[in-house]
Amino acid sequence: MNNKFDALKDDDSGDHDQDQGSPKDSEKEKPEDEDKEQNTQRKKMVVPGAGEHPLQYNYTFWYSRRTPGRPASTQSYEQNIKQIGSFASVEQFWRFYSHMIRPGDLTGHSDFHLFKEGIKPMWEDDANKMGGKWIIRLRKGLASRCWENLILAMLGEQFMVGEEICGAVVSVRFQEDIISIWNKTASDQATTARIRDTLRRVLNLPPNTIMEYKTHTDSIKYKTLHGSWY
Repeated sequence: MNNKFDALKDDDSGDHDQDQGSPKDSEKEKPEDEDKEQNTQRKKMVVPGAGEHPLQYNYTFWYSRRTPGRPASTQSYEQNIKQIGSFASVEQFWRFYSHMIRPGDLTGHSDFHLFKEGIKPMWEDDANKMGGKWIIRLRKGLASRCWENLILAMLGEQFMVGEEICGAVVSVRFQEDIISIWNKTASDQATTARIRDTLRRVLNLPPNTIMEYKTHTDSIKYKTLHGSWY
C-alpha cells in the first residue's frame, strides 16, 4: 500500500509510549448538545501533533471481552466495552497499534473495535442505528492480516463513500474469527456495494468468499428474540 501509512509503519524515530496517542495537552473542548452520556464520549477531541500527518477523521480504539454463556444485554455490553484511546494522525495511530496485541493472539470471546471518534460501537448509537455491516467469517490464522489491511484501508479513505463508514470490528471466537465494517445507511445499495467490492479487494479475498450484509435493525430484532450478543 503506497501511502503515508507504509512510510510510517517502520518508523521508530518517534517515542512509542502508549500514552502519547491519548488526549492530553492537545485536547480541546467541543461543545455538544447531545445527552450527558454522549457528551461524556464526545466532549474532548484529540488533535494531531506538530508536524504529524492528520487523518481525515479522528478514530477511537475499543476492546471488549465476555464469558460465553452469560446473559447478554445492551447494558452489560456497554459496561463491558472499554475505550483504549483516540488518535487524529498517522503517527498517533501507530503509537497505539504498535503496542496492541494482534487479533490472532487473542483468546476467548474478544473484540477490537475501531470507530470514528464520537461513535460508540453499538447498534443503538445515532450514527449506526439506520446502518448495517458487511460480515466476513475467517478461518483461524487470518484475522491479524485482514484486520490490519482493513483498518489501514479505512484510515486511508480507500472506500470512497464519503462519511458513510462508521467503523470496523474484529471478533475473535473459538472456532473462527469475524471481520466486519459498519456504515451509516443500510438502504443505500450503491454505497454498500462499493464497500463490499473495496473490502474484497483490500482483504484479497477469494472469489468464493461468503460476504453477508446485515442491517443493525435486523440485529436488534434478533437480539430481542434470541438474546444474542453483538
